Parts: sequence; structure tokens; C-alpha cells
Amino acid sequence: MSKAIELLANLMDLLAGIFVLTVLAMLVTITWMYFADRRQTKQAIRHNYPLVGRFRYMFEHMGGFFRQYFFALDREEMPFNRAERSWAYRAAKNLDTTVAFGSTRNLNIPGTVIFVNCAFPTLEEDATKASSLIIGEGCLTPYQASSIYNISGMSFGSISRPAVLALSNGARMAGCWMNTGEGGLSPYHLEGGADLVYQIGTAKYGVRTAEGKLDDARLKRLAETDQVKMFELKMSQGAKPGKGGILPGSKVTEEVAQIRGIPMGKDSISPNRHEEITDNNELIDMLNHIREVTGKPVGIKTVIGSTQMLDELCSTIAARGLGSAPDFITVDSADGGSGAAPQSLIDYMGLPLRESLPMLVDKLAEYGLKERVKVIASGKLITPSGVAWALCMGANFVVSARGFMFALGCIQAMQCNKNTCPSGVATHDERLQQGLNPTDKAERVKNYALNMAHEVGVIAHSCGVKEPRELIRKHARVVEDNGLSVPLSERYPEMPPPSS
Repeated sequence: MSKAIELLANLMDLLAGIFVLTVLAMLVTITWMYFADRRQTKQAIRHNYPLVGRFRYMFEHMGGFFRQYFFALDREEMPFNRAERSWAYRAAKNLDTTVAFGSTRNLNIPGTVIFVNCAFPTLEEDATKASSLIIGEGCLTPYQASSIYNISGMSFGSISRPAVLALSNGARMAGCWMNTGEGGLSPYHLEGGADLVYQIGTAKYGVRTAEGKLDDARLKRLAETDQVKMFELKMSQGAKPGKGGILPGSKVTEEVAQIRGIPMGKDSISPNRHEEITDNNELIDMLNHIREVTGKPVGIKTVIGSTQMLDELCSTIAARGLGSAPDFITVDSADGGSGAAPQSLIDYMGLPLRESLPMLVDKLAEYGLKERVKVIASGKLITPSGVAWALCMGANFVVSARGFMFALGCIQAMQCNKNTCPSGVATHDERLQQGLNPTDKAERVKNYALNMAHEVGVIAHSCGVKEPRELIRKHARVVEDNGLSVPLSERYPEMPPPSS
């Protein structure tokens, strides 16, 4: 008994000693921080209010997280509010996506889209799946695409190895395609087995010579890969129209550097444009060259700035003949994306999809190109209503990057431009990647894509059509400044086919 008491006393003495040392260490640290703050002159708040001023910077950093989880209402966050993210999360987990007690969406705000319900909606037994479309009918190897909703460009390097694996496997299981992004073709794209759209950015990663020119031999080898179904020439992207891709050096690992053909650990900055393309004729020359080398459909990805650029492009195509046209145009919304970008561009440059999509569709119709050139809409379309709106406006397909990032577990931490993504999606930190299980997340990617297709179908059937591709502008309305709605077909009249 006495030994036990002695051991307890010794333990108490040890704990007391540790406590005293801890307090002394804290006092020393606080004293050092106080004088360090007083002596430095880079931050006025810390200099004038030593120690206490440090909380200001901590609260500034933590404020975004507190607003997201505790203070922001369901419909007020940007770029995606809680209601939108919640639908994506539930769809990815294959949970019930129904809600109760009424909508939390304000239906009086100008620009709000409302779909027109039919008095006699389509019965389940009469409903059909979305019809497939052929892209590049005149190509040696056209692509028959069945999925309306597909994965937009996210480069390996920008996103992690397990993220690419999960997306590729999920896309294969859902029957949709996956865009590689401008970072080249990684083994993880191929391992998943998905249909792939190979994106050729301004730096031409994966298909470049040592001088940065297009390498036809590499291009041809890629085309021989059965999974690569199409090629997309990226002219600009929504996050930064007029500026090339930006991958911070912290994310340029040895593997990323090898796939891209660039130095490891250094910032990967793509040129502002393709150096050999200075006008529409040279753009069409490049498209036709890639199509001739690969035998597969080739299109462009661009942000639209005005009707003038579309008139000039369409006029050039009309002068050279329908065969010279791109097989598809991916129109990207100028309100950001998953990539790093200067705020001056992400906030102010280019047109948002709500304006640019109908502009593109109508110009293609005006020049007799609508049947020849398929339209792919990209930009914040992560819920069924957004996808159905794009189809009403004339898009043939919709692609999304951030929607599928939510399916992977993205929490909108806004750290895509760093190597600190807490969900493991956009980081090469192996510790952070451990929580992203490719097998589990592939199921969520599949669920998200399939539930999206299902609910877009629900909207279509409520509008009285048999499948989503039958949606047109008369099936939706948009709220005007007076709080009342008008049909989309009235605000954006359908372009009649050009007279022969």
C-alpha cells in the first residue's frame, strides 16, 4: 500500500513538474511573440497590438469556414450555395434527393429560370432514355456519345492521382466521357477505362516537341489509343480568358513533370494562346490538321466575348465549307472554374454561360452550322435544373468539373490553387490523399452522373417530352425585372434555318 502511495506521489510530482515547465515555456513563447510583434514593421496591426493582433489574421483565415457552415443561408453562398452542394452530395451518395415543406429558392429574382409543366406529362412507360448523338460524322472514326452529362477538363497535376482514378472508373461505369484537361494523358486516365476527350492546351502538354510545337507522331500514337475518342483544342477557359493554364510548382511532381514534359518543381505556365494560331483561318487549319492526323472528331473550347468573334469564325467556316468546321464547340462560362486564375480575369473577363450559350447556338443556326457543329455547355451546371436549362437553350451536351469534384468529396475549401486541398482532390500531399479512396469515390461519381441523368429526365417528362434532348426554349421561362416571367423562346427567339 505504501509503495502505491509513493508511486502516486512521484507521479503527482512529475505531473506538477511538467505543468510548471509547460507554463514557463508558454510564458517564454508569449514574451518572445510580444517583442517579435513590437519589433516587426510589416504588419501594422501586430505591431500596434502585440499578441492580440494575431487573432485578426486567424479569424480572417477561419472566417470563410465559419460563414460556410454556420452563418450563410442555403441559397446565398458563392460560387455554389449549400442547396446546390447538398444536392450533389446526396446524388453522389445515392441518397434521397427529395425535400419537404416548400422551396427555399426565391422565384421573384430577375433571371430565375422556371420550367413549364405540361397538363398531360409523359408517363413512365412512354419515357425514353436520352438519345445518343454522333460527333464528327465526316471523320474516319466518329464518336457516338450517349451521355448528356460528362466530366469536364481537369488535368492530372491540377487534381490528384486518386481523383483521376475515381473519375475515370466512375465515368466508365456511368457511360459518360472524361476530358483529360490540358495536362496530358496519365496512366490513371487509362486505368479507369473511360472514354476520353484529349485536350490540347496552349502548351500542348503530351503532344509537344522540345520546342513546344505540335508533335504529329505523338498525336498519332494517342489517336491509336482506343479510349481517346475526341480531341479538344483549348483556346480559352472560364477561369482565365486570355491567359494560359497555371499549375504552381508545388504541384509539379516528378510524375507530373514527366507526363507534361516540363521541369519538376517549377511553375507550369501555359502561353496565352497557341502561338501558331493568329486568326480564324489558322485556327481552322489547325483543327483540320489534327483531324487529318488522328481521324477522330476535333473541336474547340472557348469563352465567348462578343457576337463579333462568332460572326468572324462562322463566316470563315462558311467560306471554306462545312467540312472545315469544328466537330464541336465547348462554350465555357466566364465565371471561373477549378483552376488557379488572377481575380481580375475570374471576376471580370468574358461572358457568362447564360448569355454566351444562346449567342453561340443562334449564330450557328444563322450560318447553317447547327447540325454540323455540336454544342457542349460548360460552367456551374451541377444540378438538374442547370443542365435542363442548357438543353432548352440548344446545347447538345453538358460538361462539369466542379460538380464531379463535389461527387469526389470536395468541400469548396477554395484551395484548388494550392497543394493543401483538405479533401485530397486537388493536392499531391500523400497524407491528404489518403482519405480519397478511388474505389469508393468511383461509385459516387457513377451515382452522381446517373442521378443527374434521371432527374433531368424527370424535368423533361414534366414538360411533356419523352426524353431530355427534346427540350427546347418554349419549355422554360425566365423571370424579368418586373417579377413576372416570359418564355425563353420570347427572350431568345429560335433562329430559322438559313434560306438555301
